[in-house]
Amino acid sequence: MQEVVTGLAASEFFARVRERLTLDVPPGLTDASVTPKRGDHDADPVMRKVAEVRPIRPAAVLVPIIDNPEPTVLLTQRAQHLPDHPGQVSFPGGKIDKGDANPCASALRETMEEIGLDRPHIEPMGYLDLYMTTLGYRIVPVIARVKPGFHLNLNPAEVDSTFEVPLAFLMDQANVQRHSREWQGMTRHYYAITFGERYIWGVTAGILRNLYDRIYR
Repeated sequence: MQEVVTGLAASEFFARVRERLTLDVPPGLTDASVTPKRGDHDADPVMRKVAEVRPIRPAAVLVPIIDNPEPTVLLTQRAQHLPDHPGQVSFPGGKIDKGDANPCASALRETMEEIGLDRPHIEPMGYLDLYMTTLGYRIVPVIARVKPGFHLNLNPAEVDSTFEVPLAFLMDQANVQRHSREWQGMTRHYYAITFGERYIWGVTAGILRNLYDRIYR
């Protein structure tokens, strides 16, 4: 069995990202004939059929990896008053607008709007696999190296708070569980990670699992 090392130093982690990922837009972002291989259906295969009949909603998120000696991941806690996914842990990001040059530009724009992380601190490095949600979102996760020493300016209309989690903790599969809950009369299954009082689940946990598969395996 191949050994998987989850506690990579920052230099080794970013070297693997450069080697394994590109900024070529993944196929299927707007093509209904292409079903993304990754998504909510990783944990719940029946959700693939549900997602395939939904209208496509292209989106992009930034996965900010802070270049500390032991890398950390910057996450947001969505505002409690939001109509969609209030209070959930997420990556900064949102829908891809027509004026955005590419998914990376969308993720950078949304990150600035949500948490005020400015562009000079961010080095986009590559896209993970396209992630399809049950509601039809097709999300392009952008892995980015973030230089320490940044200052954030949170938009209270969208974000209540931000926090950091050691990358090694998130990549340790002993910390990843498969949970379930009722949704529209069905039992939904999803991945989840508990970090102190923070509950990281659903799309965010699914994207982190894809990060593990692409960089650590």
